[in-house]
Amino acid sequence: MIDLHAHTTASDGRSTPADLAARAAAAGVRVLAVSDHDTVGGYAEAARACAPLGIELVAGIEISSILQDEDVHVLGYFFDVHSPPLHAFLDAQRKQRVDRVRLIVERLTSLGMPLDAEALVRPAVENPSTSIGRPAVARAMVAARYVASTGLAFERWLSFGRPAYVPRLAVSPVDAFARIHESGGIASLAHPGLLKHDEWIPRFADAGLDAVEAYHSSHDGFDTARYLRFAEQLGLGVSGGSDYHADDSHGASGPGSISLPREHYDRLLERRRLRFG
Repeated sequence: MIDLHAHTTASDGRSTPADLAARAAAAGVRVLAVSDHDTVGGYAEAARACAPLGIELVAGIEISSILQDEDVHVLGYFFDVHSPPLHAFLDAQRKQRVDRVRLIVERLTSLGMPLDAEALVRPAVENPSTSIGRPAVARAMVAARYVASTGLAFERWLSFGRPAYVPRLAVSPVDAFARIHESGGIASLAHPGLLKHDEWIPRFADAGLDAVEAYHSSHDGFDTARYLRFAEQLGLGVSGGSDYHADDSHGASGPGSISLPREHYDRLLERRRLRFG
């Protein structure tokens, strides 16, 4: 099995990198990418855990970008995890995440749902390699009994157009592609079925996008077939994975529940070789 989309406690996942590796191994995963949001902070621990388990660990990340007020998530693979320009960029991305959480808490407080903003952001402030986002706010809202579930927190308060939504400050998708390329990696559009802007994909392909995530836990068979056709028509590679978070608000899929066919993985490797030699 090949799972190129999984998250850890370095961002909004609930499994530590070591626990993710153990769960992936138990599920039969043999190639794994830890693709945390705007951080590679879980990579080193995952590498130590994966080696004795016989798992090939791929350098991965999910970069937040914005186009026309919409979140566009860009996956990066096979890059240099030690790239200084990439680390400087990600540091700025994570600082913006902390600032956004504080603003969301201000909104919630004005709506009669006070939370301790500093307690929420403290883990990300004390360990700047970790990334924080709206899921942490949603979990705090559940703990405070403002909502019954993290899903309801997003549905009623935290999603785009809802009362506590705060727009993200982030780079454009094209800038995200460039950052990934700059560090020696290739860029894939994450879960396009959730994005619901298929008309953007040709523009992204012209601007440097390397692949599209056709295999994803939110995609049904029709979605997967549609994005496989997009990839073929536009000359893009194909990526895929479970998007595992160990958090019910992201679905119950475990690592390896969505597996990328080996031929597509090999083509991603070939795309990187052709791009960088």
